[in-house]
Amino acid sequence: MGGSVCVIVPSVGNATELGIAIDGLLAQTYSSTYIVVVGPGNDPGRVVSEAKGVRFIDDEGSKTRADACNIALRETESEFVFFTDDDVIVPEDWVANLVRWFDRDEVSGVGGPNFAPVDESSLWQRVIDVTFCSAIFTAGTNYGKVGDSDLTEVTQLPGVNSAYRRSVLEEVGGFDEGSIGAEDVLLDHRIRMSGYRLWTDRSAVMWHRRRDLHRVRKQIGNYGLVRTLASKRHPELHAFTHTMVALFPPLVIATFGFFFWGLANGGLAWPDFWDISLSAVPLGLPRIGVHTLPTLIGLYNLISWYGSAKGNSPSKDRLTVFLSPIVTFSLHWSYGMGVLRGRWRILTGNPGLQIDDRFRS
Repeated sequence: MGGSVCVIVPSVGNATELGIAIDGLLAQTYSSTYIVVVGPGNDPGRVVSEAKGVRFIDDEGSKTRADACNIALRETESEFVFFTDDDVIVPEDWVANLVRWFDRDEVSGVGGPNFAPVDESSLWQRVIDVTFCSAIFTAGTNYGKVGDSDLTEVTQLPGVNSAYRRSVLEEVGGFDEGSIGAEDVLLDHRIRMSGYRLWTDRSAVMWHRRRDLHRVRKQIGNYGLVRTLASKRHPELHAFTHTMVALFPPLVIATFGFFFWGLANGGLAWPDFWDISLSAVPLGLPRIGVHTLPTLIGLYNLISWYGSAKGNSPSKDRLTVFLSPIVTFSLHWSYGMGVLRGRWRILTGNPGLQIDDRFRS
């Protein structure tokens, strides 16, 4: 299909990886591709972009990815608009793979899965990718989502690998002003509520570097917070799984408290404190408390291992699957705390959306 494509790349303080992303975009097999980078006017990414002949758009002090993308939308023209990030490795046929689906009138937006590049990722980045792509614990997200056929209808596209008809974006007014962490969720929700349909192409993979565990935890915590605030604005976005994850931190704390209470009331003292055999603790609540914790830990690990082993991540191997419960626990805790923070803000009358979770000068 013919038609002009504008690829918008928001970037903040990541000039080195941005240069790699631009190189991949400049090598696209689809000829009618126009690339713009949007970010702070004094960002080093401006020098990198302009040195490669790519237009750089000043984000006018925007504090969120959503606001920066809206500025880029206003400053550009094209029939189709693609979005990706500054920390990707772009396959040369990425644009061609996605733009072909716009031949179909029912396709208003289309995306594809995103995985960590195996050869360029650390062990823990690969473990994070395996965890993100779990067939159980992250089944409700778009990380590593692979459709059942060449083109599968979905409710949400990943911000790092998405394409839309510009006319649809203009009709719905672009991204929600000020949103971060769930800007793609809100955009896609409004698109679908306007009667349009979104799809995923299982072959249109984007190689997306994962952040380190500390930054991922911050990212996921912020996502849980903003998703909760977004669900307040649009109740139909709320899912039962959000409530379940919100209960995770209190459940963990309660389980550990029950465990130590059971040990203490079982009469155990050092050095026998960790002797939790059935014969060491008397019958009743103390024994239940002592054995609940290891039982839940074992069950949690089994479910985590199974979900990671059944997921779609190309980083999946024995070691990354074995380590996945560590990352799974960290992300569940962070997301749950984010949801709780969001609910607290709603209760205290401060439901505004969050600022960006990446440093801006």
